[in-house]
Amino acid sequence: MSKLRMFYLVMSIIGAIVPMVFVLGWVQGGGALTGLVAAWSANGASTGLMWDLIISASVFTIFALTECIARRDYFPLVAVPLAVMIGLSCGLPLYLFLRTRARA
Repeated sequence: MSKLRMFYLVMSIIGAIVPMVFVLGWVQGGGALTGLVAAWSANGASTGLMWDLIISASVFTIFALTECIARRDYFPLVAVPLAVMIGLSCGLPLYLFLRTRARA
């Protein structure tokens, strides 16, 4: 495995763990998941970040779909649900890791 592929994999793992630490901390601190949505729009900065991530995840999803269809290699699409459910910091590096694998 190349160093670049290893980097993608490590960053995907970090990108899954770090956001989940904060979300689980929120839940364990008594915050409900419905309150998390309200917190995302608590002020202009958090609302801007929320929309930035929504737009980026949408663009990533369209890009991944069109590229996988063009290449007829659908396996990297497993990263799309992770990008939506966990975050782009997990899904994008995982997609790049899967995209750069050797195909049989």
